[in-house]
Amino acid sequence: MIGFIAALVVFLGFAFFYTQHPKKPAAKQIPVIGLLQLQSHPALDEIHQGFIAGLKSEGYTPGKNIKVDFQNAQADQSNLKTMSTKFINEKADLIGAIATPSAQAAANAAKGKTPIIIAGVTDPKGAKLVKSDKRPGTNVTGTSGESPLPKLLSLLRELVPTAKTIGVIYTSSDHGGEYNAKKFQALAIKSGVKVKMYTISNTNDMQQVAQKMVSEVDAIYAPQDNGVASAMKTLTNVANKEKKVIVASADTMVKDGGLASYAIKQFDLGKVAGQMAARVLNGRSTKTYPVAYVLKGNYVINEKEAKILSVKIPEHIMKDAETKGEIFK
Repeated sequence: MIGFIAALVVFLGFAFFYTQHPKKPAAKQIPVIGLLQLQSHPALDEIHQGFIAGLKSEGYTPGKNIKVDFQNAQADQSNLKTMSTKFINEKADLIGAIATPSAQAAANAAKGKTPIIIAGVTDPKGAKLVKSDKRPGTNVTGTSGESPLPKLLSLLRELVPTAKTIGVIYTSSDHGGEYNAKKFQALAIKSGVKVKMYTISNTNDMQQVAQKMVSEVDAIYAPQDNGVASAMKTLTNVANKEKKVIVASADTMVKDGGLASYAIKQFDLGKVAGQMAARVLNGRSTKTYPVAYVLKGNYVINEKEAKILSVKIPEHIMKDAETKGEIFK
């Protein structure tokens, strides 16, 4: 009996202690996103900024209620692999991948498990990231923004109506760049224009290849290609010496020296991807989440280049750029 009473006293003592000092709930862990970018150039940097803005618009603020581990591979394939593996080993809740090589590296590392949101990938299915755009069927979805090629070809022909041969330059290792370049080539040939294709293996090749190209063509198309975007200023310098017009696929490439574009906003590609990332974190499945296409474009003009090249921009294009697009002075 005495033992029972003693045990009861001990029990009541513990009960009193825990009532007065309740166990603190475990701190809620904030989600972690690994954000992988192929390299730094204006187009990809704008996608990055848009991605963060998209997260914020859905209630996720980096440093407050979500952690974003940003890694820039500086165009190094081995870095892409190492950084992707790091995200998996550290158990990131989701990976954001900017540009096709980043997306492919992340997908290889994730092995179908960790959700991946791609941004700025021209051809997700062709890059073997999804089974179809409407129903990805994998751990990957995100945004794609293929250039409005008919508009770009029409723009080039309006700016250089005498052009008989168009030069198209792309990076041999960039799937998205090659896809965009060859699709433009097919469209141009179908319209009756001759096309000459040129490739670079990296940005160091641009000077030499560009010099050869400007001596053989009447105008140039610069596709959605990371290597070309990174070396845009070199391409422009070479083309300007021979007074050759460059129509570019991205607004940021016009800012870096192209004459004109009819382009979608790279920031918008990132923003939609960031919004999709937030929704996947909240439980939406990538397998049934369609790839989102940003399609709306506007004219973008580099007025300084127009003066250098002595090209008069048609009034309707200038008016559209002023009211809806952008003009770089």
